[in-house]
Amino acid sequence: MARKHIEPFVDREVPFKKMTLPGFRKGMHYKMLSIDEDTGACTMTVRFDKGYKLPPGMCYTEYEMIIMKGSIKYGDDVCNAGYYLRVPAGVHMPAMSVPRGAEALLMYNFAEPSFVESDEDHRLAMRDQLTIVDSYEDLQWMPTSGAIYPAVAPGCLLKVLKYDPLTEALSFLYCMTPKFWQDNISYHDCAEEAYHIWGTSWMMQFGDLPTGGYFFRPPWINHGAFRSELGILAFGRTDSKLHNYFHWNPWTSPEENRERAVAQLARTKPDLFNWTISKDGHNHPHDFEHPDWKEKSNYF
Repeated sequence: MARKHIEPFVDREVPFKKMTLPGFRKGMHYKMLSIDEDTGACTMTVRFDKGYKLPPGMCYTEYEMIIMKGSIKYGDDVCNAGYYLRVPAGVHMPAMSVPRGAEALLMYNFAEPSFVESDEDHRLAMRDQLTIVDSYEDLQWMPTSGAIYPAVAPGCLLKVLKYDPLTEALSFLYCMTPKFWQDNISYHDCAEEAYHIWGTSWMMQFGDLPTGGYFFRPPWINHGAFRSELGILAFGRTDSKLHNYFHWNPWTSPEENRERAVAQLARTKPDLFNWTISKDGHNHPHDFEHPDWKEKSNYF
């Protein structure tokens, strides 16, 4: 997710645009939240007009979607507000129809949006990774300590929707309970993005983020302290493991934060740190368990 820092952004302040890319039918509208200008990967809020339809088809990149308003039918299956879909590249979906209109958060993960009519999967598609779940009704809230370390203050809960065992990237629904607050500063060595489905939170550096609020935050960016008067419901993602580096200085730069993280690695895992900075010919590490890890990584 190599994108610019966008924070804060409120999609209620910009109009929808018509989706005009090849393959998509009339009646789909979007607001661009963030985009990788090299690959075309992007995050959008989308609106489907009443009566919108697409034939069976597939996309050339993985996409994720969470429905925020209305309902969408895939064949005979109805996905209402709260449904989360992760559709791997090349996996075909049944005919889509939107009887009464709908709004959703839609993310194309590795390339620009695409749609190709097809009634079968691409030969390389990983259908076993297709996920369709009612995140509001069928998943339980859990404390952040179940997926994030160190955990945030009590009163922030999450539901994990996607976990990549190779990169430890996460997609998740999260909430802040009313009167939630956390008074320290944090940063991460992963990129993260989030969208407020409902509610307003406050952050010291960026102010209020209301319903429709969004951010894309590259690694090492300070954020916090936090609070929410009435609580929020939001969707979030990271591109690797979310580790909270907590501290109390809001004025440190991303470069200083990066150096502090490296210093922490040197202090807590000195053998690994010394090995990584040595010149013993290990510039191309091999993972015997995941030999294709470089091809799947965003860093090579």
